[in-house]
Amino acid sequence: MPLFKSNPNNTSPTRSVDQQSATSPTRKRSIFSSRNSPPPPRAASPSSGFFSRRRSDSTSSSDRDSSGPGRRSNGNGFLGMGRSNRLQDDPSIRGAREKVADAENAEKEADRALIEARQRVRLAHEHVKNLEREAVEDAKRAKAKQAEAKIVSKSAKGLGRHGN
Repeated sequence: MPLFKSNPNNTSPTRSVDQQSATSPTRKRSIFSSRNSPPPPRAASPSSGFFSRRRSDSTSSSDRDSSGPGRRSNGNGFLGMGRSNRLQDDPSIRGAREKVADAENAEKEADRALIEARQRVRLAHEHVKNLEREAVEDAKRAKAKQAEAKIVSKSAKGLGRHGN
C-alpha cells in the first residue's frame, strides 16, 4: 500500500498500478506532474494570501490594470496589514524616518559648519600673511630710518666746535 496516498476502493497495489499505467503509460505521478483534469475554480474568499489584495466587484478593469509607483494597495497587502494600518503610519517606521531626516539635517549643518570653519581658517592665514608682510615692510622702514638717522648724526658732529 502506498505510504501517503490511499484509496479505500483499491485494496490491491497491483490494480492501482495497472490503472495508473492505463491512464498515462509514459509518465509517473509526482508532485510536479499535471493531472488531466483542470484545477478546481477558486472561490472568492474574504481572506487573502501573503501578497494578495482584496478587490471589490465594483472595481473597473481600468483600475485593475493600472499599476505604477504611485498606486497603493487597497486591501490586505503585505504581511496582512489592511487599510487602517499602512506601513507609512507604523510608529517604528515613522520613528526611523524621523531619525534619518534628523541625521540628514545634522549632516547638512555639519557640512555648513565645516565650510565656515575652512573659510575662517583661510581668512586667518591671509591675516597672518598680511601681518608678516607689514612686519617686513616695517623692518625695512626701520632700517632705512636708522641709516638716515646715522647720516644725520654724522653731519651733526661738526656743529658746535666754536663754543665749547
